[in-house]
Amino acid sequence: MPIPRSRDHRPDPTQFVAVEDAAQLTNELGPLVERAVGVQWYETIGNDADVAALALCRLRRARAGVGGGILHGDAAVRDALEAVSASALVWITSRAISYMDENGFPEAVESHVDRLID
Repeated sequence: MPIPRSRDHRPDPTQFVAVEDAAQLTNELGPLVERAVGVQWYETIGNDADVAALALCRLRRARAGVGGGILHGDAAVRDALEAVSASALVWITSRAISYMDENGFPEAVESHVDRLID
């Protein structure tokens, strides 16, 4: 199978399923994140906070695929989060930090950090 090169013709991005997924997720994200405010995520898997976080992850993947790189996905998440209320942004951010903490992020990076926040 030939490996595509940067100079090769790329298919029109509007033909990708990821384009449709990203558009749908972009439209649904604001209400999903807003609905997550105040929802505790420790009691039930699949709660509104989990649904909002999952949608943000899917948007990131879809936009990264459409744009041809992870930075496009990161930008799409930032754009989506700019549209939500401050309380929703704080809530979903705390969900993300909880998840990172509980899944080994501190241990994975602490040996690569020269200094810790005092």
